[in-house]
This record gives sequence, C-alpha cells and structure tokens, in this order.
Amino acid sequence: MSGVVILDGGTGRELARSGAPFRQPEWSALALIEAPHFVAQVHQRYVEAGADVITTNSYAVVPFHIGQDRFDAHGAQWAALAGRLARDVADAAPRKVAVAGSLPPVSGSYRPDLIDLARSRAVLAVLVEALAPHVDHWQAETLSAIAEAELVADLVAPTGKPLWLSFTLADEDPAAAPQLRSGESVAEAAAAALRLGARALLFNCSQPEVMAAAVAEAKAALAGTDVAIGVYANAFPPQGADAEANNGLSPIRADLTPEGYAAFARAWAAEGATILGGCCGIGPEHIATLRHDLA
Repeated sequence: MSGVVILDGGTGRELARSGAPFRQPEWSALALIEAPHFVAQVHQRYVEAGADVITTNSYAVVPFHIGQDRFDAHGAQWAALAGRLARDVADAAPRKVAVAGSLPPVSGSYRPDLIDLARSRAVLAVLVEALAPHVDHWQAETLSAIAEAELVADLVAPTGKPLWLSFTLADEDPAAAPQLRSGESVAEAAAAALRLGARALLFNCSQPEVMAAAVAEAKAALAGTDVAIGVYANAFPPQGADAEANNGLSPIRADLTPEGYAAFARAWAAEGATILGGCCGIGPEHIATLRHDLA
C-alpha cells in the first residue's frame, strides 16, 4: 500500500525487554538518565524494522515521573539528550527517517480530570525548547482532551515545525461510539486539529478495537482537507477512568502478535488511516510486519 507512513512502536516496554534500567516511577526516563545507549539501540531496532518515524524518548521526562526537583535541575538536559539520540540514529539511517518530538500529558496519561494547564505549560515549554533543534515535527501524544492540544499548539507555534496531534480514546466498551477520554467526540477533535493547523490527527494508546470507528469518523470530519489520519494502538487491556498511568506493567494481550496487530492495522488503513505504528507493548517485530504488509 503506497503512501503509508510507518511509525515506531512503544519505547518503555522495549527498553525493559532489552535489559535497560527500568523501574517506576521513572519508566522510560530511567534509561535516558542512567544508560542512554539503550535508548539509541531501541531507536535503531525500529529503524531496522522499517519505521519511517522514530519518536524521542521524552514522554517520561516530566515531574510526574522523575519528580519536580529532578525536572527543575535536569529536565532540559535530559530532554535535549532524548532529542539528540533520536536525531543521531535517524541521520545515520540508510534512508530518510524523521524524528517526532514527543510531548506527553504532564499530569499522567488517561486522566482528563487531572489536567492542569498552567502547570502543563511550564513543563512543556522546557521540553519544546530542548527538543526543537533535533525534531522534524511535534507529536503531542496520548492527549485526553482538546484543551491539551490547544496548549501544545500554542507552545510549538514559534518553532515553525509541523504539529501532529494524537488523542487517546475511551476503550472500556469497544462497541460504544468513539470518544476522547474527556468525553469529547472524535469530530470535535478533528475540528480542533483543523483549527490549530495540525498536519495529522492520530489516535494512540488505546486498545485496537476502538480505532477503526474513530478513523472513519475522523475521515468524514476531515473530508476535503489535507490532514492525515493515523493510529498507534497499545497491546494491553482497556484502562479505566481512574487509571494511574504507568503505575505498573499491564499484561500484554496474547492475541496481539505481529500478525494479529497487522490485521487490525489493515482495517484502519481501509478506513483511511495513512500513518500506522504502535504504542505500549508493540515492538520492532510488529513494526516490521506493518512495513511488509502495508507500506
């Protein structure tokens, strides 16, 4: 399928699997702090698997994971390192590989009730400044509410670099109409993406079963525009409204083998998604299958 962009997969799980330093609450930031060569190795594995885009390991470089004192002292330094590691791997690749600057939810994933925009602005401003020299586009990830997207768009506008917005979806009931974890609709998210000048609207870190309907709704809302649609789902069971993000390692679903995940991805592509990758629990072997089957 020509024209499909292949993203990388999850970083935290792959770091843990590779033997990198890994514990809570630091999550994927610990390897960045203590053994950054593991981070470069993970990026390299995704490039070798066929990813067109690798994502900076900056998701956990926030006070939620590393603490406020360490963030104040070292956050900019560690975010810049995350950017450099991805940039170096991308630049050494034998083909064009882009670097996405990961901008996470500051107060924890899946919890729109905990969003604090003033606090988020202060933290994300540090990440944006540190990552800007190294990234090709911004990837605001696992957004639970449109207000988070509006904040990110404001912060990255001065960089002049493209913005991709990726929302996490309520996934406890796959048969329900797709919506953000805030309760806002996919159509509202699409309208926000247009209004904010985003180049792509994606859905991530939710179970695969809820993604096809979201893609279909987004495609209808974005008809006649040049905003791309993408998906990178996770591989663990649904997360409830009271979930504490990264409080522990959720079990990985046995059915989401590379072939099983690719079957979902084919359905997303059939609905109109042209950017495909993986989130938590989706590794290089899954990305290699997506490259073979869909790109």
